[in-house]
Amino acid sequence: MGGTAVVVGGGIGGLAAAIGLHRTGWDVQVLERAGTLADAGAGISLHANGLRALDALGVGPAVRAASRPQYTGGTRTPEGSWLSRMDGAALERALGTPIVGIRRSVLHGLLRAALPAGCLRTGVTVTGLDRTAPDRVGVPVGDGMLDADLVVAADGVGSRLRGLLFPGGAGPVYAGSTVLRAITERPVRLRCDFELTWGGGAEFGHIAFSDGRAEWHAVLTAPAGVRHADPLGMLHRRFGGWHDPIPHLLDATRPQAVLHHDIHELATPLRSFVAGRVALLGDAAHAMTPNLGQGACQALEDAATLAAALAHEPSVASALARYDAERRPRSQAVARAARQAGRMGQRLSHPLAVALRNTGLRLAPSRVTMRAILRHADWTPPALG
Repeated sequence: MGGTAVVVGGGIGGLAAAIGLHRTGWDVQVLERAGTLADAGAGISLHANGLRALDALGVGPAVRAASRPQYTGGTRTPEGSWLSRMDGAALERALGTPIVGIRRSVLHGLLRAALPAGCLRTGVTVTGLDRTAPDRVGVPVGDGMLDADLVVAADGVGSRLRGLLFPGGAGPVYAGSTVLRAITERPVRLRCDFELTWGGGAEFGHIAFSDGRAEWHAVLTAPAGVRHADPLGMLHRRFGGWHDPIPHLLDATRPQAVLHHDIHELATPLRSFVAGRVALLGDAAHAMTPNLGQGACQALEDAATLAAALAHEPSVASALARYDAERRPRSQAVARAARQAGRMGQRLSHPLAVALRNTGLRLAPSRVTMRAILRHADWTPPALG
């Protein structure tokens, strides 16, 4: 099956969906609201399920070549003692690949490069859809209308299209945490590829990149909308007494490089990822907290699954029904697990609760940690061809 498709949103999920559709014979246009592609964002970890989805889409090798494998790391206390360690080599034996770290800008660039020239249009805001025809969807663009056999709504956690498709439905809510992140200005010496450190109501983590620099993030329990005149100075005061390399990472960061975003999620699951000939994908469908590092991976799974369904099913309607049946239960289960992980991790603040959590992690056998990762990362994409 082939046809014309419009993807609304040029993020990771939207670009991946467009790649999958293009590879299976669809004429695709991606409409991105941003006027320029500034490649905002810091870094990202990709688990085996995300990498396998990228393999199915044909861009896995390029992403791996630009990434740094995460073989060493784990979770620590602010004083530096280990709560649990990550065995990346064991994960690679179990899944065929380690977790990898990559800059978001690099990943975006690789996804864009896999699309034909002219496929991506920037500076286009989609505020509505014309769904009056049974076999077409109209997408208003400027003074004109794009007619499509399929629309993919990949317009993020604050999706306008989701609100149009499910009026009165629950939208995104503040998850209770805010995150500041940046990429260091220069290479830094790190003992581990990946680390998380949990304190009371706070988390600090880093991802090492192949060029020697690193992404770091700080998650804080805080009211929504709180901002700081000097974010980096606040972080120095908040985390300056935590173990190395945390102060070193902050020292290697330019103040203007720090990004600050509140974390929102779809706490009330959608009853469907499909409305007529429109499919919701990525954060528009299942925005989740970042505690499992699965947000982008689930969007990549969406993209591969949607493309495969459209390649094999006899109609758009049956393909979208298959997509919804395969993706909604899994992605919503991962979202629930991510929310619970946050409650047991950074969101804990009472000293007794933190102490009990830390003791439990130290006593847990390594195979328990491995099973927790495999539960979400061990996913096999459907074949596109």
